[in-house]
Amino acid sequence: MAPRTPAKKKTAAPPPEPPKPLGLEQRTAELEFRLRRAGRPFQERYRIDLDMSWIRHDSGIEGVPYTLDELRGAIEGPPPLPDEGIPHPSLGEIRRHREALAYVRKSAVDQIPITLDVVKRIYCILHPEEGDAKSVKYRRDVPQHRLYFHEYTPPEKIPAKMRGIFEWFHDPQTWKARSALRIACRAHYDILRVFPFTSDSGKVARLFMNLVLLKHGYPPAIIDTRERQRYYEALKTANTFMTVLVQDAVESLLSSVEKQLDQLEGRTRAVLR
Repeated sequence: MAPRTPAKKKTAAPPPEPPKPLGLEQRTAELEFRLRRAGRPFQERYRIDLDMSWIRHDSGIEGVPYTLDELRGAIEGPPPLPDEGIPHPSLGEIRRHREALAYVRKSAVDQIPITLDVVKRIYCILHPEEGDAKSVKYRRDVPQHRLYFHEYTPPEKIPAKMRGIFEWFHDPQTWKARSALRIACRAHYDILRVFPFTSDSGKVARLFMNLVLLKHGYPPAIIDTRERQRYYEALKTANTFMTVLVQDAVESLLSSVEKQLDQLEGRTRAVLR
């Protein structure tokens, strides 16, 4: 009887490759889709909470802390009657800040051209007493008491520096090898290094950066007040450090909202069982 040929051992199939992680733009698109499915009550609460967090942290970076009661009173409370005025200065500041957020969002959705006038328009929303984008004036002095510690552009050089930023921003070569996130970070960094306005140049630069991010499919980058010192240090060094900080802020927001939606969808599934 002929000897039996030993059976060949089957080679185990290689394990499937893990799915590639989604990029920031893809995660944002998926998040927007999930938000639309979440229902109006969740969406409205999410938008209000996002605005309060955005204003609280962005103002905190400027050394202006708001309490939760102040934010809720300004955002969820009734508007003042025309003859009453605003009972506390912080309420007016918060409401103007939120108006600037609305302008940034609408400008991103409408795909408006991003020009130097947009920067001036943002500043005028925060400071309506300064006039409009055509009449607003740049800083004329070097502030002595300030939060930021990098070198400011001398007042006489501000107009040329701001024009230069936007020449770079609109140059096709700028967009060839850089992501919109990197370009938004660089423009924000350069505007803040110029420090064009007497006050709130930081807010204006970050709002402008977030307009660019939103227009190109990213969520806003909300720098946490706990990163305040890291933010100041990045402004004194290279833009690459600022880019890392901003990307961390974007990823942190995405993770936070994804977690909220996971919890909501988990509760919904439990109810439907």
